[in-house]
Amino acid sequence: MTTAVPTQRIALKNILFTTDFSPTAETAIPYVRAIARGYGAKVYMAHVVHPEPILAIPMEPAPVELDFNWQDAQAKMADFVRRNPLQEVPYETLLRQGELWDVISGSIRQFGIDLIILGTHGRSGLRKVILGSAAEQIFRLAPCPVLTVGPYSRRVQTGYEDWKRILFATDFSAGSLHALPYALSLAEESQATLTLLHLLPFVPVKDELAAIESARWRLHELVPHDAEAFCKLKFEVRIGFPSDQIVRIAKEQDADLVVMGVHAATSPRASAHLPWAIGHEVVSQASCPVLTVRG
Repeated sequence: MTTAVPTQRIALKNILFTTDFSPTAETAIPYVRAIARGYGAKVYMAHVVHPEPILAIPMEPAPVELDFNWQDAQAKMADFVRRNPLQEVPYETLLRQGELWDVISGSIRQFGIDLIILGTHGRSGLRKVILGSAAEQIFRLAPCPVLTVGPYSRRVQTGYEDWKRILFATDFSAGSLHALPYALSLAEESQATLTLLHLLPFVPVKDELAAIESARWRLHELVPHDAEAFCKLKFEVRIGFPSDQIVRIAKEQDADLVVMGVHAATSPRASAHLPWAIGHEVVSQASCPVLTVRG
């Protein structure tokens, strides 16, 4: 029997926003602003600079005062903050030298990060959009939730009053259910309609209607009895490939946010070899931001 997730407001005290100073990163700013305000969080705006080697000594990184990339990043960070003010949200800028995941993981530990927010433009692949390796690495390895504003996310200014439709997708696994408290909390914050979705596989069953009703009942059981006091609930059971259906239903419902669990990778190298995983496909294709919570 599935146990309901208790109603509990999640705590988001420290948010890490990673930026490469691109227009894509700027599309994530409204979400940084809205979530930081809603939860009273501090924002750490981070950029990772790959060390520039001294040409005469290729194995030694140049001191920051002689590193062109570092000097350029300092100027770009100042300009990025000027063009994208967080408007009374407490924040701190972080410039760090090193490999991306080493710096990100160190920052998560150092500042007690509760949420990472990033924007990614993706790139054309053989079948669909492929996320940049940086985004893939972060949402596969981060121990905290990651909000990714993907290449097809609507470019709109947003606040909690605008987040009226949230889609939570689950396969009923323990990993996927780690994401449900975040879906419930965000729905409560914005008084949104929360749709719980489960996908049945293309496998012939004796009684398809009974299977659908059984899955619908399991979705109902996940939600605490008092949930409808703070948000409107819907329950959807469909048949089809999970990634395609999640993206399609999010578009049908004009969802403002998709929330889902993702399977963890064990290392940066492992994360690079999971290109067609469900979480990757949804983040790459969704018409709205996707909040992934590692199982």
